[in-house]
Amino acid sequence: MANSASGMAVNDDCQQRFLELKAKRSYRFIVFKIEEKIQQVTVEKIGMPNDTYDDFAASLPPNECRYAVFDFDFVTDENCQKSKIFFIAWSPDTSKVRSKMLYASSKDRFKRELDGFQVELQATDPSELSMDIIKGRAL
Repeated sequence: MANSASGMAVNDDCQQRFLELKAKRSYRFIVFKIEEKIQQVTVEKIGMPNDTYDDFAASLPPNECRYAVFDFDFVTDENCQKSKIFFIAWSPDTSKVRSKMLYASSKDRFKRELDGFQVELQATDPSELSMDIIKGRAL
């Protein structure tokens, strides 16, 4: 099912893996990549439940755009254990303009395929993905 605006299809594996993260907590994170040659969003990397946020941040390429979801566990000020699923649009300043445009034009369609994340974050450099920002957005 290609998006008429971007012509981008979403591989079924993307939805399946996201459902496993959301419902079963099978993964800590998923990194998605647009395969330009086949005009499709695919799963690039999966983080296991014991992986850390640093593992996730290290899996984002420094000069290429990606979409990602991250299951963030935290403790509230009231000492309650909580979890929020973040959708992250990673578009570093150093990536190619064409790539940034492709990811930007395909983002809304892709987000509709992944129903169930609570927080959206757009990041253009690693400082915008710091743990302080993630914690601040989760609360």
